[in-house]
Amino acid sequence: MYRIQLPKVILWIGLSGFWPSAFPLATPDDWQSLNETIGGRLQAGVLVSQPCFLVVNGQHVSVNQTACAEVQQNYHSPLFRVSNYGAWMQPQWETCQRTGEQCLLDSTTPTDPLAWTAYDCSQGSISPYYIEVQNVSDVQVAFRFTSTTGVPLSIKNTGHDYKGRAGAKGSLALWISYNATFTPEGCTTSYNAMTLGAGVGWQDAYQFADKHNVTIVCGYHQTVGSSGGWVMGGGHSILSPNYGLGIDRVLQFKIVTPDGIYRTANDRENPDLFWALRGGGGGTFGIVMETTHRVEPAVTLQVADITFNATSTNMLSWLEVVTNHSLEWGRDGWGGHIAGPSLIHVTPKLSLSEALESMAPAIEYALSQNGTAVIETLTWWRFFQKYVTGAQAAVGTGNILGTRLMPISLFETTEGRAQIMNVLSIILDYANQYIVAGTPLLYDYKNGSTSATPAWRNSLWLMSFHMVINFNDTLAVKQQKYRLVTNVTQHMRDISPGSGAYFNEGDVYEPNHETSYWGPNYPQLVQVKEKYDPEHLLDCWQCVGWRGADDSRYSCYV
Repeated sequence: MYRIQLPKVILWIGLSGFWPSAFPLATPDDWQSLNETIGGRLQAGVLVSQPCFLVVNGQHVSVNQTACAEVQQNYHSPLFRVSNYGAWMQPQWETCQRTGEQCLLDSTTPTDPLAWTAYDCSQGSISPYYIEVQNVSDVQVAFRFTSTTGVPLSIKNTGHDYKGRAGAKGSLALWISYNATFTPEGCTTSYNAMTLGAGVGWQDAYQFADKHNVTIVCGYHQTVGSSGGWVMGGGHSILSPNYGLGIDRVLQFKIVTPDGIYRTANDRENPDLFWALRGGGGGTFGIVMETTHRVEPAVTLQVADITFNATSTNMLSWLEVVTNHSLEWGRDGWGGHIAGPSLIHVTPKLSLSEALESMAPAIEYALSQNGTAVIETLTWWRFFQKYVTGAQAAVGTGNILGTRLMPISLFETTEGRAQIMNVLSIILDYANQYIVAGTPLLYDYKNGSTSATPAWRNSLWLMSFHMVINFNDTLAVKQQKYRLVTNVTQHMRDISPGSGAYFNEGDVYEPNHETSYWGPNYPQLVQVKEKYDPEHLLDCWQCVGWRGADDSRYSCYV
């Protein structure tokens, strides 16, 4: 067994509505007692762009030019954002969108002074105070505090959140370990596995796995957290077609439930909680302190990197090639992303010559458009270093997503493929398409073993549509953009009745969200929620058992 101590990563627990004068849910003595209980470590939630503003929360302050320049330079850096409590990867969730309270820079030009001359800096949705979790007892204290005072509790891991659920959050400076013979507690079967603390990001996990000659199935970003919402919401990967979703790989969770008990959840201990955590979503059943993931021996991948310059006439033809061949590619083990006029896919199933033959239709089309096509053999870590950091989801820009799982059956008929092309043509009227070929197409799944929608198991694509929110959008414009995402996503729903969506990347205003995200599993998930969190100390937007949009904690949603 190997264990390494990582640089400190923080698991943030935010105590929402913490201004005592404005939120008299707790007395000053309550706050003082909390601070003393955790050794004086209660900290103020400072907004990441605050140093650039002259007025902060109604008070005139001095601009910190040096700190402001650092924020401007790093506004789109995931590593910078993950290290700042007051920074979300999608910055509209730092704000109160309904009221316009915000502290944002212009994401297109962070040095544009209009952002801090036309607007003041307001706390928005950032919790004014938070706890840096250093051990299990910090979580237990926070649950006890919110239970006795009624102050809402929210959880922030790394800030990758498209739906505003991480109202305040934290990350734990734990460790990451590799164990060639991991046995879940109370079980007898051993596995090749890695245990990751809540604050560990995937780049650290990938690098560590590579050193030990194994491959771990994880997310497509440097700073997505390994034990947070990614895995609990489903966790797609470009390796998922062969090795399953993140929820298929988890062997064990260590979690503090809202009653303050530190529990182990696996197939033998608290199996109902283990099932719920594998697909029921983060921020719902407790605060996960660590996860153990099954790993594979080091895999060799064939990589396809195909791209060309988009014009007004070549995108639909390109998407027709993609639509007509994606099922064949999926059966060849390819997984990846198709964003606008580019495709990045990997497969561990084929030789280099087989990969060239399999991808020939895409290669031929790109070359006919004076594009480029590279087919090469890499390890996962080398692939990540070369391709992922340049192609991962952008941060520092407000993105709104709508997604839908596209059933395999659509790709099996001429009529079904025509329906897909019709939806893609509608999307192209507004933005480039983004398609994730990351469903567990070839994975040998045990029915009922996880709680995410079963639609994952009979789908080929996760199709998505997005819009960008700007720092100076009015409430009416924001509402219009959210409505547009819902309306365009509806075209995807219309051609895939009975399918579902990805909980972590779904439409913020997903209609019938219980069915979209969990299907027939939802009633059982609610039972688990009531068992482990009967007081509903944890609640988040469209999560299992949420209180609904009229709850006061959702007053900033548009």
